[in-house]
Amino acid sequence: MSHSRPLKPDAVGLGLRRALLGPLQSAADGDFDFLECAPENWIGVGGRYGEALRELSARHPLLCHGLSLSLGGTEPLDETFLARVRRFLDEHRVVCYSEHLSYCSDDGHLYDLLPIPFTEEAVRHVAARVRRTQDLVGRRIAIENASYYAAPHQEMSEIEFTLAVLAEADCDLLLDVNNVYVNSINHRYDARAFLAAMPAERIAYLHVAGHYDEAEDLKVDTHGAPVKDAVWSLLGEAYRVFGQRPTLLERDFNFPPYEELLGELGQVRRLLAEASPAAARRARG
Repeated sequence: MSHSRPLKPDAVGLGLRRALLGPLQSAADGDFDFLECAPENWIGVGGRYGEALRELSARHPLLCHGLSLSLGGTEPLDETFLARVRRFLDEHRVVCYSEHLSYCSDDGHLYDLLPIPFTEEAVRHVAARVRRTQDLVGRRIAIENASYYAAPHQEMSEIEFTLAVLAEADCDLLLDVNNVYVNSINHRYDARAFLAAMPAERIAYLHVAGHYDEAEDLKVDTHGAPVKDAVWSLLGEAYRVFGQRPTLLERDFNFPPYEELLGELGQVRRLLAEASPAAARRARG
């Protein structure tokens, strides 16, 4: 059965992590609507893990969110790797392939997502790499607005840079609501203004996650904690601006009991329901 069709607007998903394989495989129908994995962590994996992946991708739509493509880097794109990615996407009928608007390599992998200078030159550089990636994987990709803690050079704002890359590359957007919140605190801008500026027609889906409060004016994007109230509020604002959108709950470590993750997915569903067309009609009276 093919899962290549778009997700429903009110779909909710979880990250496919090895620590969660047991609960995901035994999950009841309706616990979640899709899964997301990093292809780097699964390409070429065999044995019981490979079988679990095949079983889950046969039952649930699968999205892929890459970690190592380094779209902002200066080293040549790894076209051999992208050929393997394309085979993986085709094999598992992946709904959407996304990557970070950042870089993570310089004569080797740096194991961190680093900020791209917000310049016209960087826009052209990144957009060309996105277009080449789309050619190699044979489909549109989505780029994710990344969290960052240092701003190496800014000729334009984060909003302007993001919009320019999307337009020049003609790609989609994976809108990470927690990253918007974290960046808005760390870099002193209006998170709701950032949301309002994003092009609705390019949004493939949303991410929501927890972060660490290092200080009142410093937030660290960790994916290792429950979603904070301020981020839930911003997610509701995103639905008010864009309407219902498929949404993934990210959790990468410090995994709670599966029932707690289901509770957070329930909160996503409640916010999505409040943004449904029926709810909008009731609000208008």
